[in-house]
Amino acid sequence: MPEGHSVHRITRQFERNFVGHVVHASSPQGRFAVGAAEIDGRRMTDARAVGKQMFLGFEGDVWLRVHLGMYGAWDFAGDILMDATIASANGRMGQTNQTGTFLEGPNPDAVVFDTAGENSLHSIGAPRRTRLRMSESEKEGNALDTFPPEPIGQVRVRLLTDTIVADLRGPTACEVLDPAQVETVVGKLGPDPLIDAGPGAEERFTSVIRKKPTAIALLLMDQSVVAGIGNVYRAELLFRARQNPHTPGRHVPEEHVRHLWRDWAKLLRIGVETGQMMTMDDLDPEAYRAAMANRDDRHWVYKREGLPCRVCGTNIALEELGGRKLYWCPYCQA
Repeated sequence: MPEGHSVHRITRQFERNFVGHVVHASSPQGRFAVGAAEIDGRRMTDARAVGKQMFLGFEGDVWLRVHLGMYGAWDFAGDILMDATIASANGRMGQTNQTGTFLEGPNPDAVVFDTAGENSLHSIGAPRRTRLRMSESEKEGNALDTFPPEPIGQVRVRLLTDTIVADLRGPTACEVLDPAQVETVVGKLGPDPLIDAGPGAEERFTSVIRKKPTAIALLLMDQSVVAGIGNVYRAELLFRARQNPHTPGRHVPEEHVRHLWRDWAKLLRIGVETGQMMTMDDLDPEAYRAAMANRDDRHWVYKREGLPCRVCGTNIALEELGGRKLYWCPYCQA
């Protein structure tokens, strides 16, 4: 499932390519025909993300809410204004991008190549006629002979301007809301460090965690406690804090809870900027390039069950908790 960094990255592309433009909406699949008609012909005025939820605002105080869930993904096609977010996406903006981003050169941050082998960072500010396939399971193709292209697969909603199109497939939620309904949805979500950067958000997070008898590993996945954390970030945050995942929230020391919040804010920003859930620090240039390209070199515990812990050598454990896989080190996180 796309975690918070992916949704913020997608929102950036709507900010850059759609906000300020009149949008024609349709539902090639037919399942969202009524909702598409409500926003068709309106100018997009806003694009924002809160955790795993994204909201696209249109003239007349009309909002499109999208929750990608397990299978949702966006495709963009047309004269796309490239930026670093797209350049490091390797063609995926609705998934976790665990397949890697390949970096070249002595400075691992200097050059980012897209899957076509082009240095997309040199194209920042200039539109490229291209098609970005955002689904992890599909082969990406950059050829775009006609515009707009024919919809591929079961497209729930298509958003079209004169120069760019965005197709949404497979979302868990896709609905038109008024401002009060948006406020209700957001009010049920915990704080998001990219939206709630002040001390109040940290206090809210800390206060909620410290009152709960629920295991800290479950609380971090509860979107009403903190918005945006999924299975990958949950496992990595707990390892980085050396925190036992089964400890009830109210028994986790306050300084540990605050550390989790601040570390989440740090990792989320890295994820948005790089397109990768990079959770290992202080890597030399060669190790950083390897980590960006390959998940096996990028995480402390996630998907490393049965392998020796990078710190202590104990085999990483895998168990099911709350219907999701939990990865952790029984020694480092005892």
